[in-house]
Amino acid sequence: MALWITDECINCDVCEPECPNEAISMGPEIYQIDPHKCTECVGHFDEPQCVQLCPVNCIPVHPEFVETKEQLQAKYERLTGPAPQPSLGIMTT
Repeated sequence: MALWITDECINCDVCEPECPNEAISMGPEIYQIDPHKCTECVGHFDEPQCVQLCPVNCIPVHPEFVETKEQLQAKYERLTGPAPQPSLGIMTT
């Protein structure tokens, strides 16, 4: 489920810098969210940061981009690349 900024947005500039996927940008009149980059912060945080910080509560789920948590996790992995492999702690000399 990608999120969506409605026309109730007051351009307060709070959401854009908080988006870990850089999915939020200024549109022609208000901020907008790129649904192909939005993971609702899955992979980064427990809750969408933009929703948590929005002072006018204008960021609902986008009705045209409904995705499961698994789909959001897969999108996160595509955007960020493979997860680093844990070190086995083996040192060679």
